[in-house]
Amino acid sequence: MINLDDLDEDQRIAATAPRGPVCILAGAGTGKTRTITYRIAHLIDQGMATPARTLAVTFTTRAAGEMRDRLRDMGIGGVQARTFHSAAMRQLRYFWPQIAGDLPWKMIDNKFSLVGRAARNAGLPADRDQVRDLLSEIEWAKASLISADGYAEKIAQHHRTPPADEAKVAQVYRDYESLKSSSEGMLLDFEDLLLHVAGALENAPSVAQEFRSQYRTFVVDEYQDVTPLQQRVLEAWLGDRDDLTVVGDANQTIYSFTGATPDYLLNFSRTYDNATVVKLQRDYRSTPEITDLANSVISKATGRVAGTRLELIGMRDNGPQPTFTAYDDEPTEAREVAGKVLSLINSGVSAREIAILYRVNAQSAAFEQALSDVGVVYQVRGGEGFFTRPEIREATNALIAATRSHLASENPVDVARQVFAPLGLTPTEPQGAQARERWQSLGALVDLIEEIVRSGEAETLTEVLLSLKRRADAKHPPNVDSVTLASLHAAKGLEWDAVFLTGLVENTLPISHAIKAGHEHIEEERRLFYVGVTRAREHLHLSWALARQEGGHKSRKRSRFLDGIVPELDVEKTPERLRRSKRCRVCGLGLNSPAEKSLGRHEDCEPGFNEDVFFALKEWRLDQSRLHNMKAFMIFTDATLMSIAEAMPRDHAEMLDISGVGPSKVDSYGDGVLSVLSQFR
Repeated sequence: MINLDDLDEDQRIAATAPRGPVCILAGAGTGKTRTITYRIAHLIDQGMATPARTLAVTFTTRAAGEMRDRLRDMGIGGVQARTFHSAAMRQLRYFWPQIAGDLPWKMIDNKFSLVGRAARNAGLPADRDQVRDLLSEIEWAKASLISADGYAEKIAQHHRTPPADEAKVAQVYRDYESLKSSSEGMLLDFEDLLLHVAGALENAPSVAQEFRSQYRTFVVDEYQDVTPLQQRVLEAWLGDRDDLTVVGDANQTIYSFTGATPDYLLNFSRTYDNATVVKLQRDYRSTPEITDLANSVISKATGRVAGTRLELIGMRDNGPQPTFTAYDDEPTEAREVAGKVLSLINSGVSAREIAILYRVNAQSAAFEQALSDVGVVYQVRGGEGFFTRPEIREATNALIAATRSHLASENPVDVARQVFAPLGLTPTEPQGAQARERWQSLGALVDLIEEIVRSGEAETLTEVLLSLKRRADAKHPPNVDSVTLASLHAAKGLEWDAVFLTGLVENTLPISHAIKAGHEHIEEERRLFYVGVTRAREHLHLSWALARQEGGHKSRKRSRFLDGIVPELDVEKTPERLRRSKRCRVCGLGLNSPAEKSLGRHEDCEPGFNEDVFFALKEWRLDQSRLHNMKAFMIFTDATLMSIAEAMPRDHAEMLDISGVGPSKVDSYGDGVLSVLSQFR
């Protein structure tokens, strides 16, 4: 008998829900792995499932291993816990003879070389970054179930910027697929594994019957990150059955650039009208101060995800308030953060429980140097240290070569810009992700050289190279007990006692290309910020720099995601010309005319709800605040009123599904809200 006493009320409801479609909306730190593990164990314990016929799908091998270990500790073995690709490979190896006969296949060893050949055939450059960007684009298209022939039409619908001319990308995609086939057999990539498994189950009845008799119960973790291709495989696995449990959090959807979409999670109760939907909102990871900040960040979200957001409830004891600090420049920010890290370590916080997070990998350079200067050991997660990155080694070699040329006597900063240009330091930011990351790293190296020269540490190019070598040599090797440096994407799924969220300025978070791409991309950046906030258990420090370099013009504006969260710093830290600007609450871009500023959005930006309903609700709220002699926001915040206007609930039960609306609010104000809404039905 499985003991459910370790679960809270909501976790227990999820774990013991009847066999059939179950959707667990699990906020950060709410114990989702524990809950789905107990659900699997409970189904098996009650005879509603058997271990050998249960397939649990996760997105990382680490998560799959953790689930197997937890089940084993509960006395349950035999459950298949795998990633999508691992499960597909196992199945394809078994079923291949039935669908392809004697035709041999093997996993492709090097996609890079095939895409490089296809790029050259299409007349495109075949340098490393270009090929990586083309490869990423092909992977996105296949994950999104987009063929080479349909690519050009579909990218416009997805508002996606291709890494090269769209017709050329489609040609590279088509040639890449052709190059994988030969008279000697087939080469398959990871996406092909999923495509072939789905195709086999859809088109070979005997294969489908054998598979579906083997696996009866399915669990999918991180369901907000499922791609259309993975969803197709899941539907092929299920057939006409519905013994499926999914768990996810649409507020943590941060991988749309790979094809992931929260739509399947958001539409689960529409797909299965008999689904049990449970929300896990009790956060056992973070202090109430941190969960309050996280709720404030995500409450400003708009668009398709906003109506399903979860309201975290911090279950830990109270802790220190998050801090917000504006620094004069980036070097100062790095030094001050390193000093605070050292203070935490001296106060007893383990180095391994401290993380410095940033939006792009190039930002790590300043923090690597600052931590080395104060003697703090660190490791860079999800990437290499700054000086060991291939583009930095290549750039350093180019500087060494320049010392043997006519450039040796020129200004080292000018030399760096000149020799880095052929390596990818273009005047404007490139489109492709890999090319953009190289551009950012090379720019960070130029900034570092400029700092070395300006400080008087070095004057000649040779002296600059010696300074760079000293900095590279000073880096400590990774150690188990070390501070973590990581990008926000690399931090997903991790947690620390203390987190420093750094570089929170416009054009970095949100990143510049997201601002150009529009509202949905900006909202994904907001969710990325939310993920960063929810990584912290107890200490959270947020910071930004008003200038790039020491003594530079303080023209930067802190991230729009902090607007309304730290208003006390608006006058003190923000330049006057930026304080006067107002932003559209739909797209986030600046407002110009008085009419737009009064409206709060551009006239051509769709609000996502009936504004007449919203303003009627505000009038009703004002009357209530006067009647009860209380501040209006204490009744409902503007964000909650927007959610109500968007959802248009018909009864108290539907009101309870809206973030910011709890039982006490419904008891006090539910009838009044419904009365206002009834006028607009």
